[in-house]
Amino acid sequence: MPQFDPATFASQIFWLVVTFLALYAVIAKFAIPRIEEILEQRARFVQEDLDRAAALKADTDTAIATYEKAMAAARNQARDVMLAATIELKKVADEKTAVVTAEVGKQITDAETRIEKAKSEAVGSIKSIAADTAREAVARISGLSLDAAKIDAAVGAALKDAR
Repeated sequence: MPQFDPATFASQIFWLVVTFLALYAVIAKFAIPRIEEILEQRARFVQEDLDRAAALKADTDTAIATYEKAMAAARNQARDVMLAATIELKKVADEKTAVVTAEVGKQITDAETRIEKAKSEAVGSIKSIAADTAREAVARISGLSLDAAKIDAAVGAALKDAR
């Protein structure tokens, strides 16, 4: 093989150096600047993306803080509205309870008056019915006709003892 012939080593080393220097010059002149440009562009894109992400995160944090503040205000307002509604409903319920209580009290008083009146009428009716029955019984049993005042007095005394 001619590559391993020591007589051709000098020319091979010469062309190796020439080829290496030519390739180095082409790479240094064209490829490396292009690679540096691409790397700088990527670094710029990455930095821009990081900056945009930081700005969006700051906007998001601001939006979250605003949202939480609005939610707290809404909760406070809802609590105040519920408290006011509860107070108003309690007031209305108390007013209606007072009206109903007064009405029921009046009805109870009226009922007690009617009951007392019916009771006294019943007692009066019982007294006259008892007196008439006693007069009839005495007249049939003994054939006597007693005085109405005496019979009324005896029935009244008997009713007083019964109470």
